[in-house]
Amino acid sequence: MKKLVIAAALLCCGLYTKAQVKGIKHVILIGMDGLGAYAIPESRVPNMQQMMQHGSWTLQARSVLPSSSAVNWASMVMGAGPEIHGYTEWNSQTPELPSRVLDKYGLFPSIYTLIREAKPAAEIGVIYTWEGIGALFPKAAVNKDQHCDNDSATTEAALAYMTAKKPDFLFIHFDEPDHTGHTTGHKNATYYEQVHRQDSLLGKLLEGIKAAGMWENSIVILTADHGGINKGHGGKTMQEMQIPWIMVGKGVLENHELKESIMTYDTAATIAYIFGLKIPQAWIGRTINAFKR
Repeated sequence: MKKLVIAAALLCCGLYTKAQVKGIKHVILIGMDGLGAYAIPESRVPNMQQMMQHGSWTLQARSVLPSSSAVNWASMVMGAGPEIHGYTEWNSQTPELPSRVLDKYGLFPSIYTLIREAKPAAEIGVIYTWEGIGALFPKAAVNKDQHCDNDSATTEAALAYMTAKKPDFLFIHFDEPDHTGHTTGHKNATYYEQVHRQDSLLGKLLEGIKAAGMWENSIVILTADHGGINKGHGGKTMQEMQIPWIMVGKGVLENHELKESIMTYDTAATIAYIFGLKIPQAWIGRTINAFKR
């Protein structure tokens, strides 16, 4: 009984290390900037649909407020909202509010820090199109930090990196369809066609994971920072705030629609669960219940 009480207390404090998902060596997180959840049923997205069929998914995950870029990319990898990690604006380079706690790199603890501390020899990469991503992770904690000019270049860089290094954790950021949403608007034929092009890049990444010999030991997560309305985002409409969240891989429930409430900061907590990492007390993210028992 005493041991159960201690374990429960540690869990409540966020310090209990959960078991790793058996057999998983790699997690690939793919983020598509400005991909509103509403777009998936309206677009030609065979690769996203295949991920949904073979994995777990929801089209009702939510961003934090404001529904804009840096604040949500930070929340996604930092396991907490802006009130705690301190990044509050679309292009935050440093926290506008003091971060509640700091890691050894002087930033709010992120999934990068957790992996590096638990697995000193881990191969960790960040390959991204929007340069703002570069301010949202500790440079010293990653092996690969590559900013690319466009999403096609980001795809090619990610494919080369996976082939050469087979990373334990890789975050891939695409700038589209956000740019198209700002240029021509959301929820129209041009935007949906751009989503289709992004789906084609996703297909190349999925094939690349297989070609690199990683597929059987990988979990892939696809999500977004926010959606959009008219030619913008940052507000409180569901079109701006609802984002897709799709996960596929070994040990993940198949063809399973997630009914629970999911926030973007739950992504970091779920990755921590997959790797069996110790969760910081300051995180508020929860593991998404999408795994086979």
